[in-house]
Amino acid sequence: MAEESIATISVTEKAAAEVRRVMVQKQLGSDAGLRLGVKGGGCSGFSYVMNLEPHPARGDEIFESAGLRVFVDPKSYLYLEGTQVDFNDDLTSRGFVFKNPQSSGSCGCGASFSA
Repeated sequence: MAEESIATISVTEKAAAEVRRVMVQKQLGSDAGLRLGVKGGGCSGFSYVMNLEPHPARGDEIFESAGLRVFVDPKSYLYLEGTQVDFNDDLTSRGFVFKNPQSSGSCGCGASFSA
């Protein structure tokens, strides 16, 4: 298992609270965390991927942010370094928002980006 790193991928307190709420509902243990990744596709070239996982995979970069463990595979890390994950909960939209300095453009919904 990879050593936990100082957060270069961060999660805001609001996003971490929402993730922890879901983790409690799913009864995930203390080794669990948020998996972030990217995959090809989406209207801008790459799509963000988020999942809850019971433990990190071999080779993952592991970050601690806002009291939450974040797992990122090495390939995705190249596209996500410096990203902040926030949670929006207002009248017009509800969901996770990625603030990615590696992105050179994104689609209107914010679910995909170009590098």
